[in-house]
Amino acid sequence: MPGPIFVLAEHRMGELRDITFEMLTKGHELAQQVGSELTALLLGHGVDGMAEELAKWADRVLYVEDERLKDFNADAYQAVLASLIEERKPVLTMIGHTAYGVDLAPSLAVQLGLPLATDCIDLCFEDGRLCVVRQMYGGKVNVRGRLKEASSYLATVRQAAFKPGGYGPLNGSIERVESPLKEEPPGRKFIELVTPPPGEVDITAADVIVSIGRGIKDKENIPMIEELARLLGGVVACSRPIVDKGWLPKERQVGSSGRTVKPKLYLAIGISG
Repeated sequence: MPGPIFVLAEHRMGELRDITFEMLTKGHELAQQVGSELTALLLGHGVDGMAEELAKWADRVLYVEDERLKDFNADAYQAVLASLIEERKPVLTMIGHTAYGVDLAPSLAVQLGLPLATDCIDLCFEDGRLCVVRQMYGGKVNVRGRLKEASSYLATVRQAAFKPGGYGPLNGSIERVESPLKEEPPGRKFIELVTPPPGEVDITAADVIVSIGRGIKDKENIPMIEELARLLGGVVACSRPIVDKGWLPKERQVGSSGRTVKPKLYLAIGISG
């Protein structure tokens, strides 16, 4: 049997993030394709409950309990992941293309000498080699690439690229792995998690989004759009020109240089493309 498909679980403030379940869903499909086992990797402190939740989505959960992993630290995560990959030899390790993954994956790939594909919106195996789909030119073109032959691959996966669910529960086994960390990573230290102030809009969690572009012509037209969004039970987002003009904050920007969203309804007003 080929090595397992690894999926790194991402969690914050005691909760698993959506990207985890999105990757597990794709990982399950890939594991069936290559005749392998889907393994969720969980790094943290006091994460027993999360391990039980992940067991519903994976054949196996490997979790490392270490107080030094309570908060994300790319150096600590890299040390643990490198140890697990070298020991368990997965055919693929999937990491979210998030602030965590962008910090972690490139350095991990260099350390292990493994091929890395970033910001993937689809993945498959052909003749034992990993094939990925990525977007270029601001999302105007989808490019399909085939990585060089290797025993193991790394890939970061774009948020909302896959719809979670549609299988299981798997009721996988849970295995606690001894932490390979011997000391606190010297390079960096977690200080605090900065969250948006109360009342700020999180467009990534919105079910309804009304997004505006330069076609609305004047900032004075934004209240009208806000009223429409309120009546629909949604929020207002925007394209980059609106942020450049200073009409809405960067946190409202949708797109390749902004935030990835997954609403049930998306209205684009005055946006080209």
